[in-house]
Amino acid sequence: MIKRHMLLIIIAIDAIILLTQTLEISISYSEASLVYGDFSFLQFFVKSSIYLFGQNDFALRLPMIITHLLSVALLYEISKQYVSKETDRLWLILLFILLPGVISAALLVNSAGLVIFGLFLFLYLQEKFSNIGTNLLLFSYLFVDQGFAYLFLGLSVYHLYSKQKYGAFYNMALFLSSVYMYGSRTFGVPKGHFLDTIGIYSTIFTPIIFVFIFYTLYRRLLAQKRDMIWYLAATSLILSLLLSFRQRVAVEDFAPYLLIALPLMAQTFIHSYRVRLKPFRKRYRLLFILTFVFLIFNYLVVIFNKELYLILENPKKHFAYDSHIAKKIAQQLKDKNITCVATNKKMSLRLQFYEINSCDEYVLADNDLDLNNNADVTISYKNKIIYSANVTKLNNK
Repeated sequence: MIKRHMLLIIIAIDAIILLTQTLEISISYSEASLVYGDFSFLQFFVKSSIYLFGQNDFALRLPMIITHLLSVALLYEISKQYVSKETDRLWLILLFILLPGVISAALLVNSAGLVIFGLFLFLYLQEKFSNIGTNLLLFSYLFVDQGFAYLFLGLSVYHLYSKQKYGAFYNMALFLSSVYMYGSRTFGVPKGHFLDTIGIYSTIFTPIIFVFIFYTLYRRLLAQKRDMIWYLAATSLILSLLLSFRQRVAVEDFAPYLLIALPLMAQTFIHSYRVRLKPFRKRYRLLFILTFVFLIFNYLVVIFNKELYLILENPKKHFAYDSHIAKKIAQQLKDKNITCVATNKKMSLRLQFYEINSCDEYVLADNDLDLNNNADVTISYKNKIIYSANVTKLNNK
């Protein structure tokens, strides 16, 4: 019972921190493009929240936070098959929450958080329902997001090796249908991007976790311990690495499939640790401590990322700069009774979310930060200016 309460406390703290962060960030151009772009399931999901709670950052990010919290609960249930002790499962949940890619998926409006939740939901329900029920769920995923294409591919490989011809055929048909409907998200000129892909994976998972996931998949391959999760994670990882030899790939489409391998990783680590006598466990304890120290440090950097403005010479090099300033610009314009401006395409779409429309009456022009003495719009953090612009009224008569 105490462990259950600990789980609820972890989830509650996670939710509070994420909700607090919605006050700190603005809508990005990619998020604005999703809200005002072509119809998609994610757009419908987000717009439903905006319809219910108003056009604000809380309503914009609430769907992603909810799917994240549900993913945490589902991961806890799924991990019971691999990790017997509740304390170990709590450590796994904490690791999941602290991962850089998970924090990003929980806060930013993109398909990654939706795919993560969909994968965990499928893995949880496939133990509870018949093949008919899960097949209907998979069919519905075809219309939710193109990121589920690799779920269909991984399942077709799993069923093929399990000699389940119907399952292999059905999932391959879903995979081909997904590719036909959404196309392939490989892009860029023919060029090797293998090291770039490894680097992005390491950023999403941290280097230690990514290497250990890779090691877990390789070790279970040699030990012939390959279950459905192994096939899903291995198929996605191998495909992304193979594609990266020639094209730049959308790693965010593949990364959720490595997240579902976390229970396998935890099982492998715990087994390797506990089969050894205490004098020989030091390396594993050190690895465990280093992993969480690194994760906590990274988590704090993400949560208190605005402090980086104080040490960066060029604020635009801040990793979250594209998710800042738009809301404050809109606030300052409204304070001046300006409700529409002409500016660049990306900023114009972002300002539209904060009810600053596009027009030819006023022009918002960015300034060089070194020349900001008489700026009409100035945004600073702890007395350091990070954005400066002038607003010019045009005489169109």
